[in-house]
Amino acid sequence: MRLLVLYGLLSLAAVALGGWVCALSGVPAGSWLRNVAVWPIGLLLAGALAALARERAATILLVVGVVILGSSLAGIPQDGVRRWLDAGPLHINVAFVVLPLVVVALSWMLRHWWSWALAFAGQAVLVAQPDASQATAFGAGLAVLAVVAPAPRPWRIGLVLLASGLALVSWFRPDPLEAVAEVEEIIALASAVSPVLAVLAVTLIAGASAAPALAARGIPAGDAGLALSAYMLVAAATTVLGAFPVPLLGVGMSPILGFWLGVGLLAARLRSAPIPASGS
Repeated sequence: MRLLVLYGLLSLAAVALGGWVCALSGVPAGSWLRNVAVWPIGLLLAGALAALARERAATILLVVGVVILGSSLAGIPQDGVRRWLDAGPLHINVAFVVLPLVVVALSWMLRHWWSWALAFAGQAVLVAQPDASQATAFGAGLAVLAVVAPAPRPWRIGLVLLASGLALVSWFRPDPLEAVAEVEEIIALASAVSPVLAVLAVTLIAGASAAPALAARGIPAGDAGLALSAYMLVAAATTVLGAFPVPLLGVGMSPILGFWLGVGLLAARLRSAPIPASGS
C-alpha cells in the first residue's frame, strides 16, 4: 500500500504538471487530456495486479510481454523505426507498456536460465527497433537483477556485461526521428513558461521513478524495486540525449500505463516475498 500511495501521489502530480504545461503552451487539449484519462485506468490495473498476481502470473507476463515487444517489429514503421502497435485510434509504444512488467516479473525467476534468455531477447528487439533509450533503461534494470541473481560470480558479471553491451550497441543504430515538443521536449516547454516549473517537473519525474526503490527498501525482494526504479530513472534520463518521450510529463499514455503496471506487479512481488524469521 505504501508503494501505491507514494508512487500514485508523485506520478499524479507529474501528469498534472505536464498537462498544465501543455495547456499553457497551446497544445490541443485532446492530446494531453489522454494522459489525465489513462492515469486512473493505470491505478485500477495496478491495484488488481497488487491484489491478485502471483509467481505463475508473473511467468505468463514475462513471456507475453517479450512476445508483444517482439511483435512491434512487424508494426508500421515511422522513418524506418518500429516501436509502436496500433489498437484502433491508439498508437502504443510497446516497450513503455511491457518492460516495467518484464523487469519485475524477471525478479521472480532469477534462477531460471530461460527467463534470462527471454529478457535478453527483448533487449535485442529494442536494439533492432531501434530504441536506445529503452534498450539502455531495460539494460539498467537487468544489470541490477544480475548483480543479485543466485548464480556464480562469473555468470553474474557476464549478464551485466551483456546487458551493458546491448545498450551500448543501441546508441550506434541510426534513429532519424525528430522531437515533438509536447512529447520529447516537455521540460523545455516548462522552462519557457517558468524555470521553476522545469525544476519542479524534473523533481517530480525523479521522485516518481525512485518511489519503487524507496518503498521497497529493507523489504524482502526489495531488489525488484531497485531494478524497476533503475529502469524508470534511466528511461527519463536518456531523454536528454535524443528524441525520446519524457515519461509521465510528456504527451503519451504508454509510459503512464506501463509504469503503473510495473508498480502494481512490484506490490504483488513485495507482498508475496517470504518474511525472514526473527532471531530469538
